[in-house]
Amino acid sequence: MFKRILMAYNGSREGKSALLACGELAAFTKAETHLLAVATLSSSVFLAEGFHPDQLLEDERERTQVILDEGIDQLKERGFTVAGHLAVGDPVEEISRLAAELKCDLIVVGHSRTQSFFSRWWQGSVGKYLIDHAPCSVLVVRIEEEPESPPKA
Repeated sequence: MFKRILMAYNGSREGKSALLACGELAAFTKAETHLLAVATLSSSVFLAEGFHPDQLLEDERERTQVILDEGIDQLKERGFTVAGHLAVGDPVEEISRLAAELKCDLIVVGHSRTQSFFSRWWQGSVGKYLIDHAPCSVLVVRIEEEPESPPKA
């Protein structure tokens, strides 16, 4: 069914949960697996016209490479084979671009249901926009936050 799977990975708790689900799905379907991490800079960084934050971009690229290497290592420790990719830009555009380039059958992303309304509105949802722009199917792996236990009396 799935021959090539692209996992979009950002190192978050949601991403780590999706990473493991992606690895298991890839092993079950014997799919070629690709892991993508996207380095981004907020548009608020570009305060002045013509301002190019080269050092900030390089720092973000290095931070994202560490996250990507961590994800690759986690999958390899569990016996999965994976190819890593680092991109710079808008996550939805880069995920869609690489999925089309690799001719992927499935994109896997993580999602937390407990993200606040304000946070969801402010940051948007990569998964939501990805569904509209992806060249293939998208699997959104949801994790549930564990409810806080009441204080002991």
